[in-house]
Amino acid sequence: MVFSRLFQSNKANEAIQALDALNLSMAAIEFSLDGRILDANDNFLAITGYELSEIVGKPHSIFVPLEDRDTPEYRTFWQNLREGKFQSAAFRRLNKNGEQLWLEATYNPIFNDKGKAVKVIKFATDITERRKERAVLQSVFNAINKAQAVIEFDLDGNILEANQNFLALMGYRANEIVGKHHSIFVDAGVKGTRDYADFWRALKNGDYQQGQFKRIGKNGKEVWIEASYNPVLDPLGKPFKVIKFATDVTEQITLLIELKSMIDVNFSDIDISINMLDTTATDAVAAAMNTSETVHAVAASAEELAASIAEISRSMAQSRTATERVFDQTVAADSSTQRMSQVVAAMGNIVEVIQNIAGQINLLALNATIESARAGDAGKGFAVVANEVKNLANQAARATDQIADEISGIQSITTEVVDALGTIRNSVEMVRDSVTNISSAVEEQSAVTDGVSQNIQSMRHTVEAVSRNIGDIQKSAGSVATSVHRTREAAEVLTR
Repeated sequence: MVFSRLFQSNKANEAIQALDALNLSMAAIEFSLDGRILDANDNFLAITGYELSEIVGKPHSIFVPLEDRDTPEYRTFWQNLREGKFQSAAFRRLNKNGEQLWLEATYNPIFNDKGKAVKVIKFATDITERRKERAVLQSVFNAINKAQAVIEFDLDGNILEANQNFLALMGYRANEIVGKHHSIFVDAGVKGTRDYADFWRALKNGDYQQGQFKRIGKNGKEVWIEASYNPVLDPLGKPFKVIKFATDVTEQITLLIELKSMIDVNFSDIDISINMLDTTATDAVAAAMNTSETVHAVAASAEELAASIAEISRSMAQSRTATERVFDQTVAADSSTQRMSQVVAAMGNIVEVIQNIAGQINLLALNATIESARAGDAGKGFAVVANEVKNLANQAARATDQIADEISGIQSITTEVVDALGTIRNSVEMVRDSVTNISSAVEEQSAVTDGVSQNIQSMRHTVEAVSRNIGDIQKSAGSVATSVHRTREAAEVLTR
């Protein structure tokens, strides 16, 4: 084995066994004091990817990144080893393919019996994966540290350190807060509360805390943060400090508080409006119900009116028929009276002829009297006849005068009858026209009344529908009130 040649005495057996154990569990490599490779075990070769023949006699620098080889630090590193100074750290090295790896290593100078360093043995453990994980975590932490306000506390709440973001947010310098308690950032009324004590008790027990918190900065500045308090655990899982990551949400919270205030004011107005709407809807429902009943009564009256007008229409139709019949009869009577007037006129002409004849007879009787006087006794008989004829003519004349007077009276009466019948005819014609117009108007009124009745029935249904709709509006107003209440609660949640 590599290390068995280091010890030749029996007193070194235990040391040899310890070195053999290290040789089995760790990567080991030997160097001369000038950095040349003397030997390496299988663990080291497996980590670096070399064969032993490829590295023996070559300088240690084949494992060192090029940018580190000619640095003062690298020269000092080997100078210290030659002087017998032990070196230990995590070192960045390269494998055969030039890939980077990390070794947790100790460089141990080996001394001769005179105490002079003669060579160097290196024991190493590959921590590349662990280093990568650490680099990732460190990168994440660095990113968080740049983007967020970060502060660390011990488990009692005393401030250990804070980054610049946190100091700028709260308005402090580091020396003003380090060593002080977290309570300098909370309201005076919160410090001695049970909730605040429970908060730190939970963190001490390793329980993560997260939320929006109101904090007080320097000079009483009010700050709102979205923060997480993260217990940091040791390898045994026991908390030993707390790291807080925070984001400033003061502007958002202020806006939310203002929004809540606006919502409260607006919702108060909405509540008043909804109450007024509910009252108005209730009154409207009652009015609609009354209107519905009134419309129902009017509809019934309209139906009765329509029936009455229909009966009047039938009566007017009968009156129209009777008036037409009277008119026809009046026309016929007027025609008969006209004919009677013509007959009476003709009778007047006959009476005139008889009067002329009576005059002729009187004239003949006078002549006969004259002639009988001339004839003397011989004409006495003729004179008697003439006298009788004269008397008869006089009687005929008187009778004719009476007839003429009667005919004249008849003519007068007939004229009056004709005039009366003409007036009656005109009146009946006017009545007929009026009855016709009234009948037509009644028929139109009957149709209109039927339409009114139908419209009122439709109105009744409409009013009932309006009543139902107002009821629905009232229900909707109730739903709106409920929604407003829930929205107000949501606004209160937003500002917590």
